[in-house]
Amino acid sequence: MAVIIEVAVDPIGTGSTSVGDLVKQAVSVIAKRGYKYQVCAMGTVIEVPSLREIGELIDEIHNELVKLGVKRIVTVIRIDDRRDKSETIEYKVSRVTQR
Repeated sequence: MAVIIEVAVDPIGTGSTSVGDLVKQAVSVIAKRGYKYQVCAMGTVIEVPSLREIGELIDEIHNELVKLGVKRIVTVIRIDDRRDKSETIEYKVSRVTQR
């Protein structure tokens, strides 16, 4: 069963108030891993196979941003670890929009 997470990565001290290019690089790490994801206005929702892979993914995102010169990163993670049934991002969104 997939674990659905929401991640907001905030690069700090970049010299600019605009961080869209850096966020795009963070999203490219998610895409390279082949995870299903949905970019939202304030974060990205991702389906990962296990809780263990969340740490690996966040580490890889941080490393990518550091390579680009970011000295400080604040990351907020929300985890939906439902074990009684399998859900997808689309399913969760449809349960709200169809009501």
